[in-house]
Amino acid sequence: MHQQLKVLCIADMNVYAKGRARARALTELGVEVIAATHTRIGGEDRGYPEFSLAYRVAHRLGYHLDTERANGTLRDALKSRPPDLVWIEKGTMIRPSTLRHVKTTHPRLPVVSYSDDDMFLDHNRTRAYVKGLGFYDCVFTTKARNRDAHELPALGARRVVVVDKAFDAHQHHPVEVGERDREDLGGDVGFIGTYETERAQSLLFLAQNGVRVRVWGNGWESPGEGHPNLRIEGRAVVNTDADLRYTRAICATRINLGFLRKLNRDRHTDRSIEIPACAGFLLAERSEDHVRLFAEDREAVFFATPDELLAKVRHYLANETERAAIAEAGRRRCLDSDYSETGRMRFMLAEVLGPQALGTPPTGPGAGRPHRRRSSSP
Repeated sequence: MHQQLKVLCIADMNVYAKGRARARALTELGVEVIAATHTRIGGEDRGYPEFSLAYRVAHRLGYHLDTERANGTLRDALKSRPPDLVWIEKGTMIRPSTLRHVKTTHPRLPVVSYSDDDMFLDHNRTRAYVKGLGFYDCVFTTKARNRDAHELPALGARRVVVVDKAFDAHQHHPVEVGERDREDLGGDVGFIGTYETERAQSLLFLAQNGVRVRVWGNGWESPGEGHPNLRIEGRAVVNTDADLRYTRAICATRINLGFLRKLNRDRHTDRSIEIPACAGFLLAERSEDHVRLFAEDREAVFFATPDELLAKVRHYLANETERAAIAEAGRRRCLDSDYSETGRMRFMLAEVLGPQALGTPPTGPGAGRPHRRRSSSP
């Protein structure tokens, strides 16, 4: 009889966090999960918890205070029946001494790092993260450049595997929206994301050309320039167990914009997958990843310049049937190619533990055909 896998998952377990969704995906794959948060619980209205001044100062100096005792949790997990895999998300607070202890006492226990962020950039990593990289058996990243020899491998990563973003089937799916939802959350054109100057310029350009735009996200309190057609909410819109507010905002918006974050060297983002998974219409910046993940003009629509963005916004606002067909095709792509958290986790477990890790080898689209891009350091 195949023994049930046991995984220690140390991640952000807030209700709105991706780590919580991945831990749930492991459970759905039949894995026994020991879930521990490395981030303070709270901040559902903002999408992030409140941090103390000491915490913020330490982070600026390259240190991540272990406020939730993640290092102790990892050490304690080894005292009884140890897990079959240690899964650490980002792990900027995990000390090298802790990882060394794991490898010394349990040398055959795989330890994995996963991050949605660009961990080669200084503002995302800490000194502890860099010093501990060499202890990980595999580092999963959603940033393709991180696998280049001069990036994470140069910092000490022994094996780097690229995996695409995902949607959470429990949150990101079509929902019925009424007039109240359209008034409270939706509009003709919407964008959900953090402020960046280039994004603000593009949105202002649309507004100046007669397009009504609604913006949700952090950092927009002082956008610099305003316009009657540009509605800045100045706050995040997030999902909770009680209210799928983020999902409703997508479904209540006729055109959902997908800007890449230049600071993080994005080729696609969380919303690149989540918007189509909700059967929302995605109009995103054209990129190598976007055209690989979705068939252009059939499953999503892309743009490269402000003028192209404006032209396509005008076209699809005026063509409801065509827009709805593309949105529905985008959702089908997410399902048929299994862009779900469960599909991604199945792929990553197989990469680390082998194809028989879950008792049966991953087959079909869930095996990760569109996102199976691997790289190991030389």
